[in-house]
Amino acid sequence: MRSASGYRITGETLTKRTMQHTTFNTISVIGLGYIGLPTAAMFASRRIRVVGVDVNPHTVKTINLGRIHIVEPDLDVAVHAAVQQGFLRATTKPERAEAFLIAVPTPFKGANFDPDLNYVEAAARSIAPVLEKGNLVILESTSPVGATELMAEWLAEERPDLTFPQTHGESSDIRIAHCPERVLPGKVMHELISNDRVIGGMTRSCSELAASLYRVFVEGECAICSSPRLAEMAKLTENSFRDVNIAFANELSVVCDRLGIDVWELIGVANRHPRVNVLQPGPGVGGHCIAVDPWFIVHSAPEEAKLIRSAREVNDAKPAWVVKKILDGIKEYRSLNPEGPQMFITVAFYGLTFKPDIDDLRESPAKRIVESMLSLADNLCVLAVEPNLKSLPDNLAGARLVSMDEAENADLKVLLVAHSVFRTRRPKFGMVLDFAGLWQSPVG
Repeated sequence: MRSASGYRITGETLTKRTMQHTTFNTISVIGLGYIGLPTAAMFASRRIRVVGVDVNPHTVKTINLGRIHIVEPDLDVAVHAAVQQGFLRATTKPERAEAFLIAVPTPFKGANFDPDLNYVEAAARSIAPVLEKGNLVILESTSPVGATELMAEWLAEERPDLTFPQTHGESSDIRIAHCPERVLPGKVMHELISNDRVIGGMTRSCSELAASLYRVFVEGECAICSSPRLAEMAKLTENSFRDVNIAFANELSVVCDRLGIDVWELIGVANRHPRVNVLQPGPGVGGHCIAVDPWFIVHSAPEEAKLIRSAREVNDAKPAWVVKKILDGIKEYRSLNPEGPQMFITVAFYGLTFKPDIDDLRESPAKRIVESMLSLADNLCVLAVEPNLKSLPDNLAGARLVSMDEAENADLKVLLVAHSVFRTRRPKFGMVLDFAGLWQSPVG
């Protein structure tokens, strides 16, 4: 396959000699969230000046104090050292740099799950005034196919005095590429270094310059795609593949419930087959990637992406199924007590984040389940056991954040997220509903 400029580089990996021809003195990272801040800290740890940009003044102030506003192992140490040594500084307005990395949210909007690129557009237009000839702009945000080209158009609109790859190819003043993050929350600092990077530049020079930048700290391979569109689709494919496999496990759990079969024991037995590896079901799928990215593919090819759409619908429906099972559990508990249907009971929900051992609530099915329970159930005291949060979000104001010891007295315990701290603390009494398989004893 050839790129728009005609070069053929599918699957090519640049040599160290090729990638080390450029020196970067100052890098700007736009968006200091779960990806942007670790990336900024990683470059700063290599003694490169990094200017981090974020629209949130509190985030900027926190980072400039050498602290962090998110939970990620080892990130606090890296940010503190980078700020103390003068290699990392945060601000609310973009400044001049040699390379700009955009790492802002790319959610979807509306009932049709249309991609929302407003944050990317805002970031692109904000850096346009400080762009100079020779600069590199990389879109790191996971994006629908064609987003990098749109970003290039927005930049060109703002800076008609500069040339861009879509019109001037290899001779353009500004280099543009897409390089999506591929890290696991909770292991971001390690995986930023060790994982391969997929890079899709709008020209070969764009790709080579982007690869030389990442080689500053990446020990994995920098694999060049033939176009930014392929790099965009690669990230969407990776997360859609995982979503489809999770959907199989989640659907299997619903089927097993109907048939009276222990799904955890079933998976343990089925996985004894040498070529079978069924994943663990849960209360749904959350996070900003797996719960969002498949819809970008469906939006681009709605008639063709049938399986991907079905998997998304299965996973999106799982929280509602969990809520029904909890309501059934409450009804059963009340039926066993003399006070009956009007009995006031306490329910403790274990875990609110979208995956174990992080503080991230984005698209969390556990959070959605607790929200539903607060609005649907009567005569209920709702407790939330979430060791990774210091306070609850506003939409969970009806619940109370408690410790595991405090939750022990609850009538009904509902496990939603398999945090490691829960593994050895199975409740001693009361009704237990386990939707994460942590308190089960599946066959190994």
